[in-house]
Amino acid sequence: MDVQSLPAVNATLNGIAAVLLAIGYTLIRNGRIQAHKRVMLTAFSVSVVFLACYLIYHFNAGIVYYQKTGFLRDLYLTILTTHTILAVITPVLAIITLRRGLRMDVKRHRAIAKWTFPIWMYVSVTGVVVYLMLYRF
Repeated sequence: MDVQSLPAVNATLNGIAAVLLAIGYTLIRNGRIQAHKRVMLTAFSVSVVFLACYLIYHFNAGIVYYQKTGFLRDLYLTILTTHTILAVITPVLAIITLRRGLRMDVKRHRAIAKWTFPIWMYVSVTGVVVYLMLYRF
């Protein structure tokens, strides 16, 4: 695989993670604990693959700068900044949340999941948005 194709792969992985997160949320709201567990572990695995591809790409390509100016640049930088800050804490939150869920420490799992889910979802969705703005528009 050519390293230049990795941004599209990364956006796809982020999109898949977002869909899996939404499915996992729906499953647990419907009391389907085992299905929720499988989907959330899959979402985490997809996110780990994303992180590996992301690091490989940026190790080879370096920093990619946004070329547009004005409002779009301001919007892009706002989205990128919030995405980046939250992306740093997402793996830690996800690991803690998964550990508590796997141990069936339901009370503590729910307490952190109510923070982890929206942050992880935001990071996954804005990852796709950043890709679209940087490489497609």
